[in-house]
Amino acid sequence: MSEETKQGAASQPEFDWSTVSKRGQNYSKEEQASLSSMYEQTLSSVAEHEILDGKVVHLTPKDVVVNIGYKSEGVVPRTEFRYNAGLAVGDMVEVYIDQLEDRNGQLLLSHRKARAIRAWDRVNEVHAKDEVITGVIKCRTKGGLIADVFGIEAFLPGSQIDVKPIRDYDIYVGKTMEFKVVKINQEFKNVVVSHKILLEEELEEQKKHIISKLEKGQVLEGIVKNITSYGVFVDLGGVDGLIHITDISWGRINHPEEVVNLDEKINVVVLDYDDEKRRIALGLKQLSAHPWEALSAELKDGDKVKGKVVVLADYGAFVEIAPGVEGLIHVSEMSWSQHLRTAHDFLKIGDEVEAVVLSIDREERKMSLGMKQLTTDPWENIEGKYPQGSRHTAVVRNFTNYGIFVELEEGIDGLIHISDLSWTKKIKHPSDFTKIGEKIEVSVLEIDTTNRKLSLGHKQLEEDPWEVFATVFNADEKHKGTVLELNDKGGIIALPYGIEGFAPMKHLKKEDGSKASVDEQLDFSILEFSKDDKKILVSHTRTWDESKPEVGSEPRPKASGKSKAPASTSKVQKADVTTLGDISALSDLKKEMEATEKESAKPKSKAKSKKADAASDESAE
Repeated sequence: MSEETKQGAASQPEFDWSTVSKRGQNYSKEEQASLSSMYEQTLSSVAEHEILDGKVVHLTPKDVVVNIGYKSEGVVPRTEFRYNAGLAVGDMVEVYIDQLEDRNGQLLLSHRKARAIRAWDRVNEVHAKDEVITGVIKCRTKGGLIADVFGIEAFLPGSQIDVKPIRDYDIYVGKTMEFKVVKINQEFKNVVVSHKILLEEELEEQKKHIISKLEKGQVLEGIVKNITSYGVFVDLGGVDGLIHITDISWGRINHPEEVVNLDEKINVVVLDYDDEKRRIALGLKQLSAHPWEALSAELKDGDKVKGKVVVLADYGAFVEIAPGVEGLIHVSEMSWSQHLRTAHDFLKIGDEVEAVVLSIDREERKMSLGMKQLTTDPWENIEGKYPQGSRHTAVVRNFTNYGIFVELEEGIDGLIHISDLSWTKKIKHPSDFTKIGEKIEVSVLEIDTTNRKLSLGHKQLEEDPWEVFATVFNADEKHKGTVLELNDKGGIIALPYGIEGFAPMKHLKKEDGSKASVDEQLDFSILEFSKDDKKILVSHTRTWDESKPEVGSEPRPKASGKSKAPASTSKVQKADVTTLGDISALSDLKKEMEATEKESAKPKSKAKSKKADAASDESAE
């Protein structure tokens, strides 16, 4: 191009192509501004990830075309509307803007996402406002059901389906139900709903209405709803009442199932009710007369009755002589025996027994019965069976510090005082003398029929050996003895014939200066003998040191000779009781000494007298 041409073109004004329309129409700037404003007013201002309401403008087998007022229409997959089989052109639906334009310039929408987001907002709203919502049960799952609520899968626990236990969940699948949202987990987007809460609210209103019309003593019809070990729950038509097991029957029952059945229609009496706690106490037995009212008026003290043991305790047994009429047999009325026992030793539940009416109180509805009255009282002829001084064999039953309780026969007990166990032994406790359950020979000392007491003795079976001992254990005589026991004051010494003496500690000193020890056998000299106190005082020291004064007398001159204790010692076993053989030997010895004394009393020559004296001394030793 020449320079002139270029200059000519530059001098001409530039052409405004924007003023030329596609059809060759020219618009002024004012007209263009007006047309642009009109165009912008026909379009909506939208952004991605926004939820809008759109109008269905076209349906295809795969897609749903929705107009949201944007420059182009959006497409939603038909599968997202499966729950809405009646979708038609012109319906308004909520959509979520995934993309304003894809690679093909297409607006992409999602109905499922929009529904889920709005549903979650809606769920939170109804939960906050405690509103009732509607949903469809989709399927059964572990522990409950899955419900579709606003397009969200909510969990309906089995315990929240109904007020009563549900055994078959499948019958609810596909049903439309009302719920309340009871729990939301914002982190995991979990929702828990309840249908039971709506029923409980309805029942609560029914309870208020029913309780407002209740009166004590009112008879109502109900259905047995539940049976437990402690009672029966009855449905009174929206409100439950409890019949305690004690109000089911006048007689004793082990379980309510013995009287009523599940789902059974029964009539009940209103015993009490609590408006605040919504509790109703019902009764069944109150519909029939009390058995005590039907009890024969002729039944009196002393009559014999028969019944069955229904309750057993340590202190006695309750016997049902008629349905709802019971009497107590105290354990003391089961046997004439005085030994402490329990009712379990005599009876068991279900036993059929015969008893005597001891007392009857129709106002308090109490009755005392006795079993032992059907047998002869062993104390009726006690003096004939066990006369004073008679000998018997008894069984040791119990120990006390002061004696032994023994049983002569069932119902006849006696006491052997500890002082009546032995003539010669000092017994610290009866258990040292015998054992429980062992047999022991006794003698009847005293009978107290009024208080039913027997005084018995064991030592009285033998002659009192102290009469003989008085002639055997003379002062200053020496006898062999064994140390049985030592204490701070002295020692217990076993002497001949099973008798025991006491040696003070200073009289246990031996010639070598040592003290006598337990089980050591030594010679002992008699210091003092008391028949009344049944006591013998002995000394070993006196046997070798005769300078020691006698007990209760002036010191004697020291003897010229000394006697020593045997060098050897031996152990002896302590005798438990004085034997009859010992007593017999002492009796023979006593007779011999009496005969010698008679011979000494006769006039004799001086030589004969000396000989008799010597024989007497020898016999005494």
